[in-house]
Amino acid sequence: MAGGGGAAPQPKADELQPHPVKEQLPGVSYCITSPPPWPEAILLGFQHYLVMLGTTVIIPTILVPQMGGGNEEKVRVVQTLLFVAGLNTLSQTFFGSRLPAVIGGSYTFVVPTLSIVLARRYSGIVDPHESLLLHIQKFIRTMRGTQGALIVASTLQIIIGFSGLWRNVTRFLTPLSAVPLVTLAGLGLFELGFPGVAKCIEIGLPALIALVIFSQYIPHVIRSEKPVLDRFAVLFTVAIVWIYAHLLTVGGAYKHAHPKTQFHCRTDRSGLIGAAPWIRVPYPFQWGPPTFDAGEAFAMMMASFVALVESTGTFFAVSRYASATHIPPSILSRGIGWQGIGILLNGLYGTASGSTVSVENAGLLALTRVGSRRVVQISAGFMIFFSILGKFGAVFASIPAPIVAAFYCLFFSYVASAGLSFLQFCNLNSFRTKFILGFSVFMGLSVPQYFNEYTSVAGYGPVHTNARWFNDIINVPFSSEAFVAGLVAFFLDNTLHRGDNTVRKDRGHHFWDRFRSFKTDTRSEEFYSLPFNLNKFFPSV
Repeated sequence: MAGGGGAAPQPKADELQPHPVKEQLPGVSYCITSPPPWPEAILLGFQHYLVMLGTTVIIPTILVPQMGGGNEEKVRVVQTLLFVAGLNTLSQTFFGSRLPAVIGGSYTFVVPTLSIVLARRYSGIVDPHESLLLHIQKFIRTMRGTQGALIVASTLQIIIGFSGLWRNVTRFLTPLSAVPLVTLAGLGLFELGFPGVAKCIEIGLPALIALVIFSQYIPHVIRSEKPVLDRFAVLFTVAIVWIYAHLLTVGGAYKHAHPKTQFHCRTDRSGLIGAAPWIRVPYPFQWGPPTFDAGEAFAMMMASFVALVESTGTFFAVSRYASATHIPPSILSRGIGWQGIGILLNGLYGTASGSTVSVENAGLLALTRVGSRRVVQISAGFMIFFSILGKFGAVFASIPAPIVAAFYCLFFSYVASAGLSFLQFCNLNSFRTKFILGFSVFMGLSVPQYFNEYTSVAGYGPVHTNARWFNDIINVPFSSEAFVAGLVAFFLDNTLHRGDNTVRKDRGHHFWDRFRSFKTDTRSEEFYSLPFNLNKFFPSV
C-alpha cells in the first residue's frame, strides 16, 4: 500500500494535446512590416550596428597582417567593409529578400583569401626583413588579387539567384532538411563563442553573464509597460563591461601581462583609433585595378557557393524571427542574386572578403523580439555614416573582442534554436526522420571537425596538392558545418523512400506547400513584395 497523500489528479484532456504548429512565430513585438517608434527604432538600429562590428573588425584583423598591411591598411579595410555592408544591407532589405537581414563579412572567404596571400606570384615580393614600403606593395598586390577573384566569384550567386536556378533547388527543401541546415548555421560557429570569451575571461565572462541577466532575468523581476533592459541588453552590457575593461587597463592590471593577453584584454591595443582618418569615403578600385587568376577565381567561387548555402539557412532563421511566413523559393532566389551583387561590390571596393547574411544579427532579432525591416535599414545608415567618419567609427570598432564573443554565445544559439523549431512540422516518431536528422547533424559536426583538426596540426587541409586553388575547392566546403549538414539532409530527404505516401507528412512537406509559389498565400505579398510597385516589372513566381 502506497503511503502519502493519495493519487495525483488526472490531467485535463486539453493539457495532453501537443503545442499547436505556428507558421509565424508568436510573441514578436514588431514584425517585419510594423516598425517601432522612431526613437526606439534608432536605438535598435544602433544596436544592430554594434553587433555586426565584431565580424567586420575580426576578418581584417586576421587577413591584413598576412597580406603585409599595418594598422593604417587595417583601418581602411574595416571602413571599406563597413561601408559596403551598409550598401548591401540596404539593397537586400529594399530589393532582395526584403527580410531584416544584415549583410556583412563572411568567414567562409578567409581560407581562399589566405591562399591568394600565399600564392607563388606574391611570395617573392617581400622579405620579412625588408622595408615597410615593400610590405605595403605586397598588401596592395594581394588585395588586387582578391578583388579579381571576388568579382569573378560574384557571378556565381548572381546567375544562380536571378536565373531562378536556386528557386528550383529550394523548392525541394522541406522542414526536415531545413533543420540541420539552419541549426548548424548557428552551432557551426561555436569556435567563435566561448573560446573567444576565454581569451580574456575576466572581461568576456562578465559580459556573457550581464547579457543573460539583462535579457532573460531582469524582465521577470522588474515589470514595466515597455521592455527596456531586455530589448537594449546589448547596449547596457557594452557600456558596463567596456567601462570595467577600461578601468582594468588604466589601473595597470595588464602592465606585465603576456603580449597576447594584453592584445585581447586591453582597450587601447586595437590600433584602430590612432590610425583612422577623420573623414574618408571608400570608393571603387581604391587599391588599383584588380588582377585576375583562373585558379584563385575558381577557389573563391566555391567559397561563394558555400556562403550561398549558409545564407539560405540564415534567411530561414531571419524570416522566423521577423514573424513572417516561410520565405517563398522565388524570393529566396532573388535575395541570393542581390547577395551576389553584394560580393561584386566587395570585389570592386576591395574588402578582402565576400558577404553573407549576418548570423549574429539574426540572433539579435530574437533577443529584442523586433523583426522590423526599418530597424535594419537604420542600422545600414549607421554603417555608412561611421565608415565615413573614421575616428568615431574606430571608437566603437575597438570594443574588446571577448565582449563580442560573449554576444556570439547567445546570438548563435538563437539561430540554432530557430532551426530546431522547424521540427514542429515533422513527425518525430518516424524512424526515417530520426535517421536523417541525427545522421546529417552528426556528419555536419564530424566532417568539418576532421578537416579543421587536420589543418590545425598539419598546416594544410586533407586535400593537399601543388594547386592551392584545387585544395580550397575541396577543403572549404567540407570545413563548413552548415554546408555539410544541409547537403547530407537534402540528399537523404529527397532520395530515401520519397515515394511513400506517409513520408510526405513525416517530412513536413505539406506545411510549406502553400509557400512554394509566391501567389498561393496572400501573406507573401505583404511581407516580400518589392517597393514602389516594382512587382509589376519584376513579378515573383
